[in-house]
Amino acid sequence: MALIQWNDSFRVNIVEIDHQHQQLVGMINAMHQAMLQGTARETMGRTISELLSYASRHFASEERLFDRYGYPEAPAHKLEHEAFVAKVSEFKSTLESRQLSLSISVMQYLYGWVVNHIKGSDQKYAPFLTSKGVK
Repeated sequence: MALIQWNDSFRVNIVEIDHQHQQLVGMINAMHQAMLQGTARETMGRTISELLSYASRHFASEERLFDRYGYPEAPAHKLEHEAFVAKVSEFKSTLESRQLSLSISVMQYLYGWVVNHIKGSDQKYAPFLTSKGVK
């Protein structure tokens, strides 16, 4: 069973961004499934590296749009992106030091971040960017 079920409440109505958000939800759901199957330890390192790579690409996509169209709340939004990368990097360091509670900590953080960030901060920029013709 998926931890996060993608639905229209996550959509920002910008095709590229919605697709990227679906990828993030898929990564989190795969990690959750690995936890349920008892294989999280084997997959966690790879998944954290994928999350860092994803964050780099996805945040660059959003931030290019912010810069191109002059999104007024871009500085605060970029700080949220930086905080996410810092936290996931911290998880990677913790994993490398072999702390056992990492899987649960990662899942709790990612679930909260995805739901709150996409449905909160990302939903704020959606009307602004779509009003500029971004689809």
